[in-house]
Amino acid sequence: MNEILKKIEDEQLKENAPQFHVGDTVKVYGKIKEGNRERIQVFEGTVLKRQGGGARETFTVRKNSNGIGVEKTWPLHSPNVEKVEVVRRGKVRRAKLNYLRGRIGKKAKVKELVK
Repeated sequence: MNEILKKIEDEQLKENAPQFHVGDTVKVYGKIKEGNRERIQVFEGTVLKRQGGGARETFTVRKNSNGIGVEKTWPLHSPNVEKVEVVRRGKVRRAKLNYLRGRIGKKAKVKELVK
C-alpha cells in the first residue's frame, strides 16, 4: 500500500522545484481566482520555515504590510504557486525563524549571505 501512495505523490511533484532556504527573501507568484478571472499576485517576504516532505511540503513567508506582520503558508508543489523567485539569500543558523514574529523594525531583519 505504501508503494502505491508514494507513486501517486511522485506524479504530483513539480519537476523544477525552486531552490531556496530558510531566511531567504523570496517573491512568491501565486494564482488568485476572482470570479471567472485568474491573475497572479506577488507576495514578497522572508521564509520563516519549510516543513513536510514530498508532495505535502509547505513553506511559510512573512512580510510587514503597513506595520502589521502578515504570514502566508504555501504548498511548494501546488499548481497555484506559479514560481518562487529568490531576491536575496539570508544568513541564519536555525531551521525555523519563529523569533522574528516578536520583533519589529530593523531587529526583524535577517543578515544577507555574501558569497
